[in-house]
Amino acid sequence: MNSKISRFRKDVEVGKFTLPRKLITTPALNKSDKVSGCKNLPRKVLSRVFSEDYEYDAADSMILDPRGPLIQTWNEIFFAACLTSLFIDPLFFLLPQVKEDICIHVSIPLEAAFTVIRSLADLVYIIHISVRFRMAYVAPSSRVFGRGELVVNPSKIASRYLHRDFWLDILVALPVPQLLIWGVIPSLSGPSMAHTRTVIRISIIIQYLLRLYLIFPLSSQINKATGLVLETAWAGAAYNLVLYMLASHVLGCLWYLLAIERQEDCWRKVCGLEQGECYYSFIDCSLLDDPGRSSWLTLSNVSNLCDPSSGFFEFGIFSDALSFRVTSSSFFKKFFYCLWWALRNLK
Repeated sequence: MNSKISRFRKDVEVGKFTLPRKLITTPALNKSDKVSGCKNLPRKVLSRVFSEDYEYDAADSMILDPRGPLIQTWNEIFFAACLTSLFIDPLFFLLPQVKEDICIHVSIPLEAAFTVIRSLADLVYIIHISVRFRMAYVAPSSRVFGRGELVVNPSKIASRYLHRDFWLDILVALPVPQLLIWGVIPSLSGPSMAHTRTVIRISIIIQYLLRLYLIFPLSSQINKATGLVLETAWAGAAYNLVLYMLASHVLGCLWYLLAIERQEDCWRKVCGLEQGECYYSFIDCSLLDDPGRSSWLTLSNVSNLCDPSSGFFEFGIFSDALSFRVTSSSFFKKFFYCLWWALRNLK
């Protein structure tokens, strides 16, 4: 083999090259495994490395083997964090709640709790970006035979990552819901609930689709390396069940948010029919003490007109959410009801 291509660890021809000290790879071979020729090569051999890459100072950085045990463990941790993030994001849709005073309220404690959990998941995404900058990759030109040669030069690794997956990883790591809830939305004028419903729904759905896009190649990579996800029939069934429950969870939370929107549309319609003073901002609970709102609430009969049984407004598939007062229930009650509704309709 040409000495400029690559060498195996403890091979008889390795004399003039020294592997980087911090390259995380598979364990070294025993002396009993060293034989001349290629007849008895062990099942696990060190990933081959381009000889040109030996010139850089390995002590300055840690380069990770993408097929080593450390990266496999990290991929499993990152996969779990991705699933957690995919579960948390739709919960922001459950934040609005209809109060008995005919207004919409957003729970601050729930906002804070979801923000903390979502921020922890975002932190894992940021760590993953730093790991990618230290992860060696297989040179495309060496994939014809065997496992291929690893490129361990830090500058080459960084350049390749910046030109391929870096920007997508940055987009999915951005704390979009947190910034909107605590930074952008409080500074907006007008009814805060209307802005919350529209802006959060669009932004979360876009980022959610990007995170969902990342999880499928990641699960395929884990399965290819270790067989973790689909190595047995029951594991494959459990994995598919998790995806089914996740789809039901997303559908149920989205159904709840749209039910809130239909309720608000009915209130707006009643407000538009009033001869006297009525503002759309009256449906925001922050204006409960407004004298004009109290007068409108007394004269408009909005509580009876916006009941699904009155026939005044068509609620469609969202009538159950209003008839059973799901929109006014506590968080856990509406969470489990929305999940049950989605499971029933996804069959």
